[in-house]
Amino acid sequence: MTSRVLLFEEPERFTVGTVGQPGERTFFIQARDRTRLISISLEKAQVQALSERLLYMVREIKQSDPTVVITKLQRDDAPLDTPIEEEFRVGVIGLAFDADQQLIQVDLQAVSENESDNPEFIDVDDLTGDQDILRVLISPSEADRFSKRCNSVVGAGRLPCPFCGGPIDPRGHLCPRANGYRR
Repeated sequence: MTSRVLLFEEPERFTVGTVGQPGERTFFIQARDRTRLISISLEKAQVQALSERLLYMVREIKQSDPTVVITKLQRDDAPLDTPIEEEFRVGVIGLAFDADQQLIQVDLQAVSENESDNPEFIDVDDLTGDQDILRVLISPSEADRFSKRCNSVVGAGRLPCPFCGGPIDPRGHLCPRANGYRR
């Protein structure tokens, strides 16, 4: 089976969100255009890393090419679009900047079913594998808005313990700094 590239060139909406209660949340990225809605799941750490790298890219784009206009877009606080049907789970994430079009390419590749495959990068020209790729082309302004939404979604989880920094469940947690007593 060959991989599919699910391409969204300048989608109507590219966002991140969660389903579930803090501590049990599933993170999703959605891309939507007129006729399609794709939802893919990923780990919280992947959302956080993607946000950091996109913000870094936007900063680098501003510094390297002052002609690129990066505007502040209206904040996207809307919930995820329904129905949320997971297309695949993300394994590898790739980012690139097309200076001619002034668009950032975000490639989100499905987890490999073969445990021996552990790619460190996505070879976008080699589509002989069996992992699907969601490819989204967004402007630096949209990348900035997406990153801010990522930070908001990641930060909306469980509060950290003021003593050990670990997440506090609604029932409390066993704090190592309090000799195992519940906080």
